[in-house]
Amino acid sequence: MTKTSGERVDSRRWWALTVVLAATFMALLDSFIVNVAIPSIQADLRASASDIQFILAGYTLAYAVLLITGSRLGDMFGRKRLFLTGMLGFVVASALCGAAPSSLYLILFRVLQGITAAAMMPQVLAMIQVSFPEHEKAKAIGLYGATIGIATVSGQLLGGYLISQNLFSLGWRSVFLVNVPIGVAALLAGIPLLQESRNPSAKRLDLVGAIILTASLLALAFPLVQGREAGWPAWSFILLACFPAGLTLFIIYERKMLENGKSPLLSPSLFRDRSFSLGISLILVFYAIASALFFTLAVMLQQGFGYSALTSGLTYLPLGIGFFLASLASPKLVSRFGPAVLLVGAIITAGGIGYTLEIVHHHGGHLVWMALWPSLFVIGIGQGTCAAPLIGTILSKVRQVNIGAASGVLTTATQLSTALGVCFVGIFFYRALDISALPDAHARYAHAFTISLEFVLILSVIYALLLIFLLKAGQQRHPEKAVSASGQRG
Repeated sequence: MTKTSGERVDSRRWWALTVVLAATFMALLDSFIVNVAIPSIQADLRASASDIQFILAGYTLAYAVLLITGSRLGDMFGRKRLFLTGMLGFVVASALCGAAPSSLYLILFRVLQGITAAAMMPQVLAMIQVSFPEHEKAKAIGLYGATIGIATVSGQLLGGYLISQNLFSLGWRSVFLVNVPIGVAALLAGIPLLQESRNPSAKRLDLVGAIILTASLLALAFPLVQGREAGWPAWSFILLACFPAGLTLFIIYERKMLENGKSPLLSPSLFRDRSFSLGISLILVFYAIASALFFTLAVMLQQGFGYSALTSGLTYLPLGIGFFLASLASPKLVSRFGPAVLLVGAIITAGGIGYTLEIVHHHGGHLVWMALWPSLFVIGIGQGTCAAPLIGTILSKVRQVNIGAASGVLTTATQLSTALGVCFVGIFFYRALDISALPDAHARYAHAFTISLEFVLILSVIYALLLIFLLKAGQQRHPEKAVSASGQRG
């Protein structure tokens, strides 16, 4: 791993962190904020149900399947260069989305947004890892985790505010145009503040490997995103069956590349570490919990109880506050008490989900949105306690030469887990809604939400068990440092 400016610590690294966190905020915000604008887009552009699906999915699919390739390009050409290029493209794509004259153009520009986000986002964690000394990484990743929490909650809240206020008579277009001033400011600040870094062993792009992996991820992501809305037709199962075949082909090809002395897209050695493989499994389950909860809660509040997008967004506010506060506190807690803090966070999360289940079960169709605030705050505390230390713990076990690829894999897992969570919880939620004999719509949606929460609670238990295995794997590798490793390496 090399930095073009040398190995000394950058005195402006905290200002540089602000720039990359602004990019993180924008990219994650765009995964959620558009949901609120769908009715306005449908009315203004006369978009069909199919158009709306692709407006939502186009960004997620392009983003998810190209993240690993984006991380490799950052290793090759420089992370600062790829980050700023992606940022510029994201700003332009956001402006084009805001000016889209038809649903077809909006779909194309959303895909462009996803492509540019895939160039920008994998560089963030890699730049944090190479820019900060060991004792500061935990704090930096804690701020990264806090940004994730703010962006996730802000999507509903900010989107609802912009639509309800109709600023400058822009309507739905404001949810895209809000990225432009943030992106321009971050881009101008990033040019002098960010330091360049790259992986000297990444000489050229493994184009064949990139194509195989992208096709494999698309075979998984596309049916997960579109399958339920399409009624799970035969093509969705065919594509899902193609994923393991494509992944196997990719692994065989990458090993051949390594045997021939060439540079693979992903080094097989990255997955030989049991801790890293377990860590990716944890990321998949952790973010599936969050996406499943957010999706079903939003559907219950807006479709079942008829709350506005802004009110629905306000419901999430305590969760975001709890997540933000816990993300800031978690580095110090891990430094003092060790990685067992992650397990405490998992238990708090499960407790918060159980608390929410009890509240909804008690109130049923008479549920008031503010009644959920205490339990959602508890969930936010639990998830915020886990998020940043989990990322730091996983990356701390990765060799510096693989840090770019590891960041790409981790970010890809985050995106895929979001689709997985919505996909599986949707099966339980809508099945419960369809078979419910309750006469009141409010009660039917509340019942379906409780069924979904039971599924989410099971996921939380699985997450806690995987976490125990990860902590044991760390102790086996570094028995004398098991308690302090996560706090020191962040």
